[in-house]
Amino acid sequence: MAAASSPDEVSRGTAATSGAERPVDSAMATVVAEDVSKVFFPGAEPVWALEDFSLTLEPGSFTCIVGPSGCGKSTFLRIVGGLEERTVGTLEVTGAQHAIPSAFVFQEHGVFPWMTVRENITFGLRMMGVSRAERDRVAEDWLRRVRLHDFARSYPHQLSGGMRQRVAIARAFATGSPLLLMDEPLGALDAQTRMLMQEELVSLWEQERKTVLMVTHDIDEALILGDRVIVMTPRPGKLKEDIEVPFPRPRSIGVESTPEFTRLRTHIWESLREDALAGGSATKEATA
Repeated sequence: MAAASSPDEVSRGTAATSGAERPVDSAMATVVAEDVSKVFFPGAEPVWALEDFSLTLEPGSFTCIVGPSGCGKSTFLRIVGGLEERTVGTLEVTGAQHAIPSAFVFQEHGVFPWMTVRENITFGLRMMGVSRAERDRVAEDWLRRVRLHDFARSYPHQLSGGMRQRVAIARAFATGSPLLLMDEPLGALDAQTRMLMQEELVSLWEQERKTVLMVTHDIDEALILGDRVIVMTPRPGKLKEDIEVPFPRPRSIGVESTPEFTRLRTHIWESLREDALAGGSATKEATA
């Protein structure tokens, strides 16, 4: 493999602080990435997707990543989940002693069309060799929690988009994986369904307290769901800002109308807009 020269570094932003605390379970995952870089070689010249990207995820935290299109957000998510190899840097996931250390939820095509809702939810458990009786117990629990009990024998093509995503989210939680990796899981939904799914996702996370890393193109969504919002630079992706979200949990429905929410939304958008005007590819709606 040919050697690749590193682009100029971009300075990191500063983070706000928050006094929010949560109970920590030793079974929860901690992720520590140090100076992770990823280089692709699609042709004669190397393409730097990530450079010197560092991020720590505390156990039970919910972290959202936003950034310009093509900045390496999804690449980093795949590296954390073991679907992609990093070129340089270190990555450590601790507290995740589980048959399936991490579970993914993607924007679409995340459920198997030839399986019923019940079969999709228990797929990971079946791969782990979990007994039929235990799989049935878990299926009943999650069908109830995501309000799909009446659709247990239905196939994905018989469901709405929101229902299919509830199946995908239930499957991820049902595996018991301590780390959930979500790549724009609500991005394909209409606005009303998306808002309802945000509420459901937060409710499930507050019950389970998994460590969540989520890529989103929606600034409001990042502020509604996340404990932190990570803002990335254009490619090669670096950490531009690490913003702790100050709103207490459970979040009130009207949090979006508060002055602080408006201030943070404007701040993040201006940061992304600055990069777009300088040559990045962000748009006001699609900022990831």
